[in-house]
Amino acid sequence: MKKTDQSFKVKTFAREQSVRLSEKTISGTTDLSNFLASVADVFLFINQIIKETFSRNFEVREFFYQCFKIGYKTLPLITITGAIMGLVLTVQSRPVLVEFGAVNALPGMVAVSLIREMGPVITALICAGKIGSGMGAELGSMKVTEQIDAMEVSSTNPIRFLVVTRVLAATFMIPLLILYADAFGIFGSWAGANIKGNVSFVLFCSQAFSHLDFIDFIPAVIKSFFFGAVIGLVGCYKGYNAGRGTVSVGIAANSAVVLSSLLVIIVDMIAVQITDMMII
Repeated sequence: MKKTDQSFKVKTFAREQSVRLSEKTISGTTDLSNFLASVADVFLFINQIIKETFSRNFEVREFFYQCFKIGYKTLPLITITGAIMGLVLTVQSRPVLVEFGAVNALPGMVAVSLIREMGPVITALICAGKIGSGMGAELGSMKVTEQIDAMEVSSTNPIRFLVVTRVLAATFMIPLLILYADAFGIFGSWAGANIKGNVSFVLFCSQAFSHLDFIDFIPAVIKSFFFGAVIGLVGCYKGYNAGRGTVSVGIAANSAVVLSSLLVIIVDMIAVQITDMMII
């Protein structure tokens, strides 16, 4: 009897362990399949955007309207951001340069820092918060209120009208906003330099641009196009694929900001590595 009881306990324990392992395996397989399905969904979404971008019936009017919304209505925020970037960088760097007797290098250092790295990245993160969340919330609310379904019923392609125009507008307007922020960053730097000194604007700009080369502009401009494309794609994808409840609108906007900001940093890291290899 004792041997029978022990063998029964061993069989029961082995059966329980096998059930637990099978549940873990099923759970892990389900998570992996969901992840792969979401990745495939993203690539299909991008494929649809590429196809509709080069279609004959491109929504030109809607594209220019989205350029107006993304570009012109973001100018006040970008103006303040650019000026504060240059002002803070100058005020924080000046005491260190005074200790080494290199105050004359301040305009060049600020200009190189702004144009190469700080201007594109900080401006792109600001745009991810404003533009990306706006796209996610707008398309998410249209998804919840079934306006996208109504467009499909009325033979209007929602990808072409809603998504392509926004992605292209973000791709072309965010580089212009970054250049605009760089210009106001130089102006803010000049204002910061005049807090404890007296430098003319023409002299400050000549000293700043004398330290800049053509190679400083090209990588920053190229990666700014990728920043705009990432922000537009993520914002539109999260909004277009939002759930049916009203809570999903907030979730889409929040996830659009978080993911686009993370991808902007990743794209910048890749761009810095590529630029470093090209310069070497």
